[in-house]
Amino acid sequence: MFFLFEKIGDYTLYYLEYAGRITNFLFQCLGRIITPPYRIFPVIQQINFIGARSVFVIFFTGGFTGMVLALQGYYTLRKFGSEGLLGSAVALSLLRELGPVMAALMVIGRAGSSITAEIGIMRNSEQIDALECMAVDPLRYLVVPKFIAMIISLPLLTAIFDVVGIFGGYLVGSLMLGVNGGTYFQGMYQSVDWNDIEMGLVKSLVFGLMIVWISTAKGYFLHSERSGGFGAEGVSRTTTSAVVLASVTVLVWDYLLSAIML
Repeated sequence: MFFLFEKIGDYTLYYLEYAGRITNFLFQCLGRIITPPYRIFPVIQQINFIGARSVFVIFFTGGFTGMVLALQGYYTLRKFGSEGLLGSAVALSLLRELGPVMAALMVIGRAGSSITAEIGIMRNSEQIDALECMAVDPLRYLVVPKFIAMIISLPLLTAIFDVVGIFGGYLVGSLMLGVNGGTYFQGMYQSVDWNDIEMGLVKSLVFGLMIVWISTAKGYFLHSERSGGFGAEGVSRTTTSAVVLASVTVLVWDYLLSAIML
């Protein structure tokens, strides 16, 4: 019995300490974003890696998401004789929910895992310790450019996802299922307002911050991870843990932001 209480206390103290450590890590990174010196070229490099190199997967995923939304939405709306509302259904679903969430999940898989592995390998091979020995701030040198790039890139990728998804829905709805193209876009024009766009924008900004925070913190505190440790196996476990945690966090914050902004 006492062994059980000891284990519970041990895990409680560990997670409280870890939560405090990564929260302090977040505030330190945000503080370094707004204070000089500013390094532009590393930010551009990270925007290229996180944003530009994710365009293809976002384009591909957005197109097929819009297509399947139109396909499923048409057969649902047809039961009520409301096929003309297909454009509204596709646009609102993408702008408010699926666009930010799907884009974030794609970025987690393509860029978030890579960020965790990169920083984790640097921690494992003592490169971060070497930077500290040379009086180079590892947060400003390694982490801050990733923060800025992710916060800039994810809203833009979400916008691409939304636009491609809407046109994917138009291709299926108008060209395959016979919905009038003018009706499709007119319904979207009448139903979508700034609040819908604002919700998607706010979600993408929050998701970007959550993704880069979790991805960088998991790698930076690699040796403090219970599921991590040393060596290649520790990096792989920590990377997997970061992907799972970031994905769950995106879904949780999606619900919280929807509940707050509706």
